[in-house]
Amino acid sequence: MISLGDPGSKSLTGSPDPDVTVFSGDPVELVRELKGQEGKGIYLCGGGNLAGQLRPEIDELVVKIYPFVAGDGIRLFSGEFSSERYELAESRTFKNGTVVVRYVKRSG
Repeated sequence: MISLGDPGSKSLTGSPDPDVTVFSGDPVELVRELKGQEGKGIYLCGGGNLAGQLRPEIDELVVKIYPFVAGDGIRLFSGEFSSERYELAESRTFKNGTVVVRYVKRSG
């Protein structure tokens, strides 16, 4: 796992877990480097700010919809935005009303 620290913050410099690397550089460069390596996919879980920075590199979206509203919520993407097209790849509905949809980026 790689933890992307805030480049302006000095509070997180390392981790006692050998499977965690703290990174404070450009997240887009890091993701491009990781995508070029063999191994499993990259799972982004970091909020709208990080997703906004990495949006051009996101190939797949998994969106979870819960049957309740709790305040404003967090944007999926923050910052400047241009349109991207995705296709529905999977949709699952659970007994409690939760829906999970998976979209993949359209090529071209």
